[in-house]
Amino acid sequence: MKETINDTRDIARELARKYSTMTHDELDVLESILVPMKFAKGEMILSEGEVCDRIYYIERGLIRQFYFKNGKQITEHLGEDHTIVMCIESLFREEPTRLQIEALEPTLAYALPKQKLEQVALHNVNIQILYRKILEESLIISQVHADLVRFETAQARYRKMCKLNPQVVLRAPLVYIASYLQMTPETLSRVRAATLLD
Repeated sequence: MKETINDTRDIARELARKYSTMTHDELDVLESILVPMKFAKGEMILSEGEVCDRIYYIERGLIRQFYFKNGKQITEHLGEDHTIVMCIESLFREEPTRLQIEALEPTLAYALPKQKLEQVALHNVNIQILYRKILEESLIISQVHADLVRFETAQARYRKMCKLNPQVVLRAPLVYIASYLQMTPETLSRVRAATLLD
């Protein structure tokens, strides 16, 4: 049990370093609401029809967020170590999600339950800041992806992804990278070959 306590303390510190400075007391509070969760490769973290009631901090692993459209899986997001994932609309509207989250590798995540996070944020200004910055980061990531597929050529999309998420490019199956970049696997193969020749 002691190991988990140390781990959650380390994660609380990691989150504080990343998003907001915190006092010892605030770190204690943040640590108290963190829920460690382990997922096997291929395991669903969140399924369609469930309500997303927590924010996940991926400590180690690789995840994909996807949805079904005309019977096909469309990858919306690929997340790796030390990143946040959530289904933001489901989280705030408290309605069933159409987005699903799957572990692509054995994944260790720490969940921040929304209700508890909001309760403690009322009394701890730095936790409030952390919550806001996590949400800001999530919105920016969504916007970057939307702009990428809206404005960039296939080659530019792939190059930008290599720059922004090199680990994801190395670790995620190509079929999911292609879907995320809104291109066919064949187009991605051509783009990768051309990029290697440059």
